[in-house]
Amino acid sequence: MEAQAQGLLETEPLQGRDEDAVTSADFSSMLSEEEKEELKAELVQLEDEITTLRQVLSAKERHLVEIKQKLGMNLMNELKQNFSKSWHDMQTTTAYKKTHETLSHAGQKATAAFSNVGTAISKKFGDMSYSIRHSISMPAMRRK
Repeated sequence: MEAQAQGLLETEPLQGRDEDAVTSADFSSMLSEEEKEELKAELVQLEDEITTLRQVLSAKERHLVEIKQKLGMNLMNELKQNFSKSWHDMQTTTAYKKTHETLSHAGQKATAAFSNVGTAISKKFGDMSYSIRHSISMPAMRRK
């Protein structure tokens, strides 16, 4: 019994299946004819208001475009400005700064490591070159 009472008093938001059940329920039989007429009138009024708001928004968007054209602003300039601002905003974040610092440090270490490897390889080639020249010149010295 307590579990049933608990189910009726749930505080969790509706799930998708619950919303479907509510929207498919027929509440019209619970309303009087007067209430139905009031709701229909309210519905018509809301639809008219939405249409008016869409028209106002459309007019304001056209006016916005006209002003931007007069100012020489176009989509490409806006994209550039937005990209620049976004890039700047990203660079000022703590995460970016830490990542940049870490990668910079890692790059310095990698550069030093490659330099050491390159030096070691050069030295080996130098030693091999000397060894080859030395072994070639020795028999030539004996023949003379």
